[in-house]
Amino acid sequence: MDKEKIEQLKIQMQQWLYEVEEYVHQIPPAQLYAAVGVVLFTVILFLIIRLFKRTTSNTILLTGLSGSGKTFLFYQLRDGSAHQGTVTSMEPNEDSFMLHSERDKKGKTRPVHIVDVPGHSRLRLKLDEFLPQAAGIVFVVDSVEFLPNSRTAAEYLYEILTKATVVKKKIQVLLLCNKVDKITAHTKEFIRKQLEKEIDKLRTSRTAVSEADISNEFTLGVPGEPFGFSQCCNKVIVAEASGLTGEISQLEQFIRENVKP
Repeated sequence: MDKEKIEQLKIQMQQWLYEVEEYVHQIPPAQLYAAVGVVLFTVILFLIIRLFKRTTSNTILLTGLSGSGKTFLFYQLRDGSAHQGTVTSMEPNEDSFMLHSERDKKGKTRPVHIVDVPGHSRLRLKLDEFLPQAAGIVFVVDSVEFLPNSRTAAEYLYEILTKATVVKKKIQVLLLCNKVDKITAHTKEFIRKQLEKEIDKLRTSRTAVSEADISNEFTLGVPGEPFGFSQCCNKVIVAEASGLTGEISQLEQFIRENVKP
């Protein structure tokens, strides 16, 4: 009985193939070639889109001076709490996860790879290891202790903005003023203007910059004009946050603008 069914199926398949062949022969060659071309174009376009999606980075780098609160922000993004963010990082702290604020969100969301790069001057070279895969950079500034560290922060930010990878790939940078919940915190506009002034000084006095900057072929700003972040090849955004209280909505917005779901 099974053999009879198999034979009937074979006969039916042969009949279908014959009908398809007859139908194809009836189609004018021009229409047939056009149909095949459309199918091939669709398949190739689909493969290109799939390849592009796979190669789009989901890495966001958190960097800045030591003590600026990067690790607090890392745990707020991942866990919704700063419970582990009390120790200064000496090694890159990285993880891939869904943003805590999106865990209950309906629909498709993409995991984010967050790298908390140590802010100690001797460990900043580790930033170069992750730059090629960066979709965005978050430069964290301590809004409370900003003035005593403004020069050092400007030098480090200058170094980042003139790196070949950042310039060529036009990696967006978020200048994140952290600890704004404190009464003595400076405003983001004050911090932006001060950093622009300090970077303007660095442009005209390259000896004040690190050896990495001196050897860099890229420069900032427009010659003869005061420096402003708007002159950078890549987009620089200024925002505020509080890693302690969990007010990180502007940080999350930057991440989602650069790491699409």
